[in-house]
Amino acid sequence: MATGIISTLLYVFPYGRDSLGMMTASLVFFFINLAIFSIFTAFVLSKYILQPDRWKAHIANPGRALFFGTFPMGVCTLLNVAVDVIHTYFRYGGKRFLYFLWGMWWVVVILGCACCWVGVHAMSTRQKHSLETMAATWVLPVTTLTVVSSSGGILATALRHHSMYHALLTTVVSVFLVTIGLSLGLMILTVYLARLIIYGLPPGASIISVFLPLGTTGQSGYALTHIGTNFKEILPYGCPGTSPFLGGRNTGQVLEVVCLGTAFVLWSLATMWMIFALLALKNTILGNYVPFHISFWGLVFPNGVYANLTIALGVAFDSNAFKIYGAVYAVWVLLIWMCVSVRSMLALKEIVWSSGGQGENVEDGPSLVPSVKSTESG
Repeated sequence: MATGIISTLLYVFPYGRDSLGMMTASLVFFFINLAIFSIFTAFVLSKYILQPDRWKAHIANPGRALFFGTFPMGVCTLLNVAVDVIHTYFRYGGKRFLYFLWGMWWVVVILGCACCWVGVHAMSTRQKHSLETMAATWVLPVTTLTVVSSSGGILATALRHHSMYHALLTTVVSVFLVTIGLSLGLMILTVYLARLIIYGLPPGASIISVFLPLGTTGQSGYALTHIGTNFKEILPYGCPGTSPFLGGRNTGQVLEVVCLGTAFVLWSLATMWMIFALLALKNTILGNYVPFHISFWGLVFPNGVYANLTIALGVAFDSNAFKIYGAVYAVWVLLIWMCVSVRSMLALKEIVWSSGGQGENVEDGPSLVPSVKSTESG
């Protein structure tokens, strides 16, 4: 997800946009992302094939089960670049390739819905939670829907050149997904704010989780920018039996205004959470040594999503202020990705070269979630 959002930021970057250099750079990160995704997918599949009992154990684990939703979100980062860069810019594959990506998106829709409904259901029936141990990672199962929705908006934009019906269908499904994901996300974030006020900030490296609300609010806003544009271009949709709503002359323009206005509201909420997160880092990390952990990757995607939405609003409003701020923030996110990548490779080297090859188990260190009582056996 982190590498995928860097690829996205490169092709939406407001300065040098649509240039061969920026698109090539985005494509490089796309293939890096594809390689990482493929390798770790193979690892995960091998794990559950060789140890099938771990599947149920992980579902029952109140910390690890939340991260199942990152799989479809990772796929979405690949789909977005495949549509906008490979298909639209480099004109690879034509209509068949686009519809292949569209078919993959429907698979991700099913996976995202399963992560949301089954994930939330498992949280209430098979896991033990408390307000004190709550973390922002609770939003991960529902944020999956907002990420899938944004991919649907991107696909609908490309599908408009081939089938207005398919574009409209994809846009409507995207509205359905972002409505559910955003609604549940705001409910959870309300509880999370109460947890922060009552029990204080998460300890150690878990403090990184305070940036996760940017993903929920920012990705929802980004999805709505595409949804609004698609409604404006698709409507009025004329065919026999079309409803007065779909055939209305001004319906598309009204929906675009509503979507862009809502996207700005969500950007404002994301900015609020970003300021809270920076204050939390100042209070926790500055002056205190926090050892590096894999959870530091949680810094990249939420901040990248926030930068992405900022740039999208800059384009929609033709605002230099949004474009400059979004560009600076995107560069900052790239620097974070580079720092975390280098530190991750150094940590991997330490594990490989540790005595007897017995490196520390990454699951034993701090994570994005506070310590909880696990129901996992074994």
